[in-house]
Amino acid sequence: MKLELTLQQNVLAPTLVLKRAYIKKVIETTLRYLELKKDYEVGIACVDEEESHSYNLQYRQKDKPTNVLSFPSDLPDELLDVLEQVPLGDLVICIPVVLEEANTQRKTPLAHFTHMLVHGVLHLIGYDHELSEEDAEEMEYIEIQILQKLDLPNPYDASFSIDME
Repeated sequence: MKLELTLQQNVLAPTLVLKRAYIKKVIETTLRYLELKKDYEVGIACVDEEESHSYNLQYRQKDKPTNVLSFPSDLPDELLDVLEQVPLGDLVICIPVVLEEANTQRKTPLAHFTHMLVHGVLHLIGYDHELSEEDAEEMEYIEIQILQKLDLPNPYDASFSIDME
């Protein structure tokens, strides 16, 4: 499996230095966990609150910025079956929201960004935690397993906290 990653970093943060190789590793780990074997394309844009707010309002009718937005590819299955490289879609990750949530949840910025990246990729593949409680539990379980493969703790464990001092 090969991954073509397009990364657009409109927002940089000294507490969250993102490396292309790390992002690819996270996405590839997610795809391997799900036993997806084709070659894939994913686009990621790291944006500010204003841009996230605009997209969230336009596409989800929610009047606030959010941590991650997922825009799955809408190519027909017949076309996806014949493509050598399958476009999964695009993620828009709001760095200021991710940093604030990491601080509030007492997690490292990279650990929380990684969780949001895995979460977003699962949305691109078709997982949706808003459909039912069962779907939410399944998605959380998969996220926990993938993060464990990346040596990160369960992000839903209320006792999980990193001493950030």
